[in-house]
Amino acid sequence: MAGRSRIEWTEVTWNPTTGCDRISAGCDNCYALTLANRLKAMGAAKYQRDGDPRTSGPGFGVTLHEDTLSAPLRWREPRLVFVNSMSDLFHARVPVDFVRRVFDIMAATPQHTYQVLTKRATRLARIAHRLPWPENIWMGVSVENEQTTARVAALRRVPAAVRFISAEPLLGSLNGLDLADVHWLIAGGESGSGARPVDPDWVRQLRDQCLRDEVAFFFKQWGGRTPKAGGRILDGRTWDQMPSRGPGAPPSYRPMTA
Repeated sequence: MAGRSRIEWTEVTWNPTTGCDRISAGCDNCYALTLANRLKAMGAAKYQRDGDPRTSGPGFGVTLHEDTLSAPLRWREPRLVFVNSMSDLFHARVPVDFVRRVFDIMAATPQHTYQVLTKRATRLARIAHRLPWPENIWMGVSVENEQTTARVAALRRVPAAVRFISAEPLLGSLNGLDLADVHWLIAGGESGSGARPVDPDWVRQLRDQCLRDEVAFFFKQWGGRTPKAGGRILDGRTWDQMPSRGPGAPPSYRPMTA
């Protein structure tokens, strides 16, 4: 029930829900929507519910997967887990009780580290008090341009041990982004058909601010026709900083090694 991931900042994906709806510019070329369409055509059972064609698409209707909930309980070795790579756990059509059950599973498996990412930061902040927040849950928001920076303020209201920002696809300058109480920032360019180019200066601005503020910085990709088309070298090196992991480990800046 978990898939090994090619995403550089995680190890496996876990999708107790699938499906979503586009809500901002960062969703315009959603990789998950395209993949869901292909999986539906292949007959994959989890992708047979269609979403609203105005905001979603074939195989991408929001669906809860009861049979997937308990999967982490069976994983013996510790894993770094991206939760809902094919959905948004804080979508309005995911009941709060189901969100709570997902969080209960994460709390019951402290050997794993979970990375939860949402664009629906307002709902996240509104229901955060109803959820457990053990140290192995990292909570993040997607911020693709200046118009979406309010999501960071909502994230700061959440009592997660690690808070992070995914600036991918990065569609504009975020120079001066307030990184107070943020522990990690991922940046990356868009990939796929019709990928919008990222300005290298936008990436450098985020890297330099992270270095100043001692926020871990991870540069995922330049993007292009495929995710790896442009590589991931920024100014002669890769940038793979991560927050600290492990029971009791406080969030901290991890400097680059030579």
